[in-house]
Amino acid sequence: MATGKVRYWAAAKEAAGVAEEAFEADTLDRLMGKITANREELAAVVRRSSFLVNGDPVGKREHSSVILPEGAVVEILPPFAGG
Repeated sequence: MATGKVRYWAAAKEAAGVAEEAFEADTLDRLMGKITANREELAAVVRRSSFLVNGDPVGKREHSSVILPEGAVVEILPPFAGG
């Protein structure tokens, strides 16, 4: 089980109520389940977000296949508006 940090951006930060928090999880799928449990607003934002793990885009990979290494930084990036 890896430990690391989740960083929230924009609407995800607002929904989470914090800019970042520590985690313990082995896959991105399990991490998403943990951070959204009992946080419906955050869960809604996460469903439309993109993710970076240590700066690398997750893209369309299944979250259950994304293994989180020890010390990982997972960034949650909601869709941004404007231009």
